[in-house]
Amino acid sequence: MIAADSSTWIAFLEGAPGQDVQLLERALKDGQVLMIPVVLTELLSGPLLCSEAAETLSDIPMIEVELGYWQRAGLLGAKVLSMRRKARLGDALIAQTCIDRGIALLTRDQDFRAFADAAQLNLVL
Repeated sequence: MIAADSSTWIAFLEGAPGQDVQLLERALKDGQVLMIPVVLTELLSGPLLCSEAAETLSDIPMIEVELGYWQRAGLLGAKVLSMRRKARLGDALIAQTCIDRGIALLTRDQDFRAFADAAQLNLVL
């Protein structure tokens, strides 16, 4: 199982080239993709997203957050900031979701490297 962040989903939806897009496409065909709640929120917030794509994205199995998630995400963000690295709130939430489930995060966003350095986040860049 894998999850993808918004950067990869947007590239996929736009038909952009890239290894991440190919991996996401293959994983979707195999039923091996889970949706991160924060990522779904980000994607559905896009004003140009068509209703068909919104429905398809909403049908992907959602990762449920576990007890203590919000605290762990906050502490993860603090740990990344203490390393003098960028730690946006959305990125901390996405990273913690993947860490809790032990699943790889498919992304184009290099900012997630800070979370991989700070914790057990498995990245597929």
